[in-house]
Amino acid sequence: MTPKIARFLAQQQPETPCLVLDVDRVEENFRALKQALPLARIYYAVKANPAPQVLERLVNLSSYFDAASIEEVTACLDAGAAPGQISFGNTIKKVSAIRRAHAAGVTMFAFDSREELEKLAANAPGARVYCRILVENEGADWPLSRKFGTTIESARELMLMAGDLGLDPYGLSFHVGSQQTTTRAYEVAIAKVGMLFTDLTEAGVNLRMMNLGGGFPTRYRDDVPEIDRFGNAIMTAMTEHFGNNLPEMLIEPGRFIVGDAGLISAEVVLVSRRDRNDPVRWVYLDIGRFGGLAETEGESIKYRITTPHDGSPMGPVAIAGPTCDGADILYEKANYRLPLALRSGDRVELLSTGAYVTTYASTKFNGFAPLAEYYL
Repeated sequence: MTPKIARFLAQQQPETPCLVLDVDRVEENFRALKQALPLARIYYAVKANPAPQVLERLVNLSSYFDAASIEEVTACLDAGAAPGQISFGNTIKKVSAIRRAHAAGVTMFAFDSREELEKLAANAPGARVYCRILVENEGADWPLSRKFGTTIESARELMLMAGDLGLDPYGLSFHVGSQQTTTRAYEVAIAKVGMLFTDLTEAGVNLRMMNLGGGFPTRYRDDVPEIDRFGNAIMTAMTEHFGNNLPEMLIEPGRFIVGDAGLISAEVVLVSRRDRNDPVRWVYLDIGRFGGLAETEGESIKYRITTPHDGSPMGPVAIAGPTCDGADILYEKANYRLPLALRSGDRVELLSTGAYVTTYASTKFNGFAPLAEYYL
């Protein structure tokens, strides 16, 4: 919690649940990442938090943007980004979205299949394209390896085909998984994709770019490596495989940029026990998985929770949301402990919730209003 957020909560006491985000912290994170990887162009993953206040600050910092939809492309343009600063990074795009983005001046698109490549050739002629490679996501709390990416063999064929279709085979990309907690994941992926890069270059393809994806972590309950460690590991691996002839490097951070810039202020709706002898209390909050905390699925992302009673005796809890849905359970197995004094009506804060919360929030499931947002 930044001092600015603490003051806002104390003075304004906004109704819960709400997100409160310090945009200055977004800038601090952007600058820290730029310092850790000065040779890489930062393409902010808009899906993490597309608020105009965030996008406008990043435009002022000369950031680039990774958009997952035509709506995100439009949001970036509305925030002042130039079309050349936007990559349409989703490998699954409607033809209408491709046409609109290309007409707006966006020239860089991702793909990972022949079918998508052919759609790009037909609807974004001459565009720069990059192929997403499937890599291991071991070490990631939120893996992304099942839905996206193609094999090395297929990527080679597709990149050779891209030029024949009138496209510019610009580069290769990978993603080691969101909330990646190990530097080794990047080292292994760079080695794998780097060999294909060299192979295609020797085959006459004019590759110039390696997109290292995102994955840089935010601290939740557990410590994670500092961003400098990721920067050092990435640059060591890139130098090992490319020597002094480094390609253009792109990175697509989302969580790292906005994650710890915001928090959720919530209210305890109920604290109860299923049985009077059960040591585990059930704590129900006025926000749950359908209110924006979707990344608690499988108890993957474990947010830190603070209460007015911190420092007093604690006990085990299960934590759930307010809806009439049995799946709306945040944590039951992750060994959460909260103060025994916690009561209905207490306000609590879920820290580092600036990423992937507002964009996951449902629209009035069970009649609950969408998550309120405050940007400071």
